[in-house]
Amino acid sequence: MYSDTRRIVLLCLAVLASAGGLFVVRGPLLMSAPMCLSGRWQGCFGTFNGVVLMTLVTLPAAVLVAWGLAWRRRAAGVASAWRLSLAEVGMVHGTLPFLWMTMIPGGGAGVVPPRVSLVPLRDLVVMGPLGIVGNLLVFASLGFFAPVRFAALTSLPRILALGAGCSALVETAQYVLRLDRVSSVDDVLVNATGAVLAGLASRRWWRARTGGSAAAASLTPEATRVA
Repeated sequence: MYSDTRRIVLLCLAVLASAGGLFVVRGPLLMSAPMCLSGRWQGCFGTFNGVVLMTLVTLPAAVLVAWGLAWRRRAAGVASAWRLSLAEVGMVHGTLPFLWMTMIPGGGAGVVPPRVSLVPLRDLVVMGPLGIVGNLLVFASLGFFAPVRFAALTSLPRILALGAGCSALVETAQYVLRLDRVSSVDDVLVNATGAVLAGLASRRWWRARTGGSAAAASLTPEATRVA
């Protein structure tokens, strides 16, 4: 009974948080909607607001894909079918939009020389609260869902390495492609921190999975016969 009540409360809080987030960004999203509907894809996919709008529009399709994967797994007798399927879809749908945003070219793309900032913590001052929060969210979905899906990633150092490695690849791509963006070590630090914090938030699920696997592995053939 307590468990059911807790789930209902958490679901209500999630709905309220989502509604609050949509209320905050409703203005920018409504500005992007006409461009997307009229087929002006540069204004739709080439702006942060447009990418956020398309992420929300494709959310039902992502849920449908997760349902299809879970249905196939349950038909095959796979344990934790819903958890695995949601983790796979969540990783992709929650990470790709942020990656797209990081690769949107600036006004001087291809003209301005690539810039690098290798002094730690120097760029945090100019990021501002919004920039820091945005960087924390870039690989948050990956950090949250990857250890739920892959047993090899069920440790904080590995999640940190995953977030830092992916972020370093993004910063390198920005530099090589000359996107008029600063390739900063602070971006890597904040991106990796966001992945770790998200991993901590999902620890209940991936720790339970590892614990179950470890318990199964600890059963020796003799113990199995006795049981």
